[in-house]
Amino acid sequence: MTFRDATAEDLATIEDLVGRPLNGRCAVVVRRRDGRPVVIENEPHLRDGTPMPTLYWLVDGELHEAVSRLEGESGVHRYEELVDEQDLARAHDDYRRRREAATVRHDAIAPSGGVGGTRVGVKCLHAHLANYLAGHDDPVGQLVARELAVPDLEIVDARG
Repeated sequence: MTFRDATAEDLATIEDLVGRPLNGRCAVVVRRRDGRPVVIENEPHLRDGTPMPTLYWLVDGELHEAVSRLEGESGVHRYEELVDEQDLARAHDDYRRRREAATVRHDAIAPSGGVGGTRVGVKCLHAHLANYLAGHDDPVGQLVARELAVPDLEIVDARG
């Protein structure tokens, strides 16, 4: 697998959005039409070998804030009740398989779990939305995107 690192300009923007330097490699996989990063794909391990359970990370400030409001209004429990349990389990399994396929460090403890690092249920609406926006089947992310009326975004091919 070839992983295309974020450009220096993207990395500076991402670090500004998250408020700190990143501890691992990433690539922008979803952008706003004006080019601003929305979702990044993280390499499955940080530089020091620590597992990174979040393969896709929502870095867009506006969407992040909107999802945080949903979570603050008991959104995690509400969405967990709305989605089919088997569809959610498939999303977790698919996420886990994609992260395993992206793993290049086999000398470190492997990250585990599905979306947001969990194996069952819903843990983080941000992670589900990021997964869905990156073009993957995620019933929770789809519902969140619909509720927030997510703008038209561009999926970027971050793989070589």
